[in-house]
Amino acid sequence: MVALIQRVREASVQVEGEEVGCIGAGMLILFGAHRTDTEAEADWLAGKCARLRIFPDEAGKMNRSIAETGGEVLVVSQFTLYGDARRGNRPSFVDAAPPEQAEALYGAFVERLTAQLDAPVRTGVFGAIMDVHLVNDGPVTLWVERRHGA
Repeated sequence: MVALIQRVREASVQVEGEEVGCIGAGMLILFGAHRTDTEAEADWLAGKCARLRIFPDEAGKMNRSIAETGGEVLVVSQFTLYGDARRGNRPSFVDAAPPEQAEALYGAFVERLTAQLDAPVRTGVFGAIMDVHLVNDGPVTLWVERRHGA
């Protein structure tokens, strides 16, 4: 399971021109599920995202979590995070979880992150073609991944 985490000043997601999720300062998380992932990875990743210290403290050092700042979170499913472009010019997506498994894991991740933060988590629409808009803050962008059994 992978989360591409971006610290943002603002972010939003649209489906067919309609805004379905919008946040102010906080985190945009692009979420991908691997074919071997289980809910255990969703638990771990939600906890990691909630505790990740990427927001500045009074001294300007990245030392505060999203929970400490009261920032907002937007999670967007993105199976292409598991695209493999090492060979040829067309990425292979064989490592990505099939849609029904990925949707369940996406839901589990959002549910656990919501519980960890005790605050609403905004989302995109699973499986939809989405337009994602963001203003990256810093920029701060991190790749956090955990595989089944790790």
